[in-house]
Amino acid sequence: MISAFRLAAAADLPRILDLVDSAYRGGRARAGWTHEADLIAGPRTDLATLHAILADRAQRLIVAQRDNSIIGSVVVADRGDGVAYLGMLAVDPHHQARGVGRMLISEAERRAATDFRAIRIEMTVIGRRTELIAYYQRRGYTLTGERRPFPFEDRSIGDPLTDDLDFVVLARSLAIA
Repeated sequence: MISAFRLAAAADLPRILDLVDSAYRGGRARAGWTHEADLIAGPRTDLATLHAILADRAQRLIVAQRDNSIIGSVVVADRGDGVAYLGMLAVDPHHQARGVGRMLISEAERRAATDFRAIRIEMTVIGRRTELIAYYQRRGYTLTGERRPFPFEDRSIGDPLTDDLDFVVLARSLAIA
């Protein structure tokens, strides 16, 4: 299924932008099960944000390739004090439910431990996404009990279609390689 994991390059960013938007938002996202198209409209990210991730030494943008095509991506960031953050996990809707997300999570965790010496990794998920929360729990993440507000004023991450959004925090321990 996956022929390689690698760090993204600037030339990959237009494809990653399309991939992320197709996994999270709009009509194309409905082909997969991980979308938030019923909760938030508009783009999930933009090229400027992706370029900033590439330029930041405390972040890694990892892609999963099948042959020469990018079929998934994930961001892992060093938050300091042994904590890493996993975010923007995206799998092409036509490749979902085939283990690509699980493998990307494993690669992000490996990078967090080796690149950042993280001993814990956390993520946030929209609280209404119960099926996605359950997916991460099956991968060993636990709810911390912490909830974080949704940034309604930040239109760069889309336009909320409802006013009852917030994030739950999930975390898991990592073994240092």
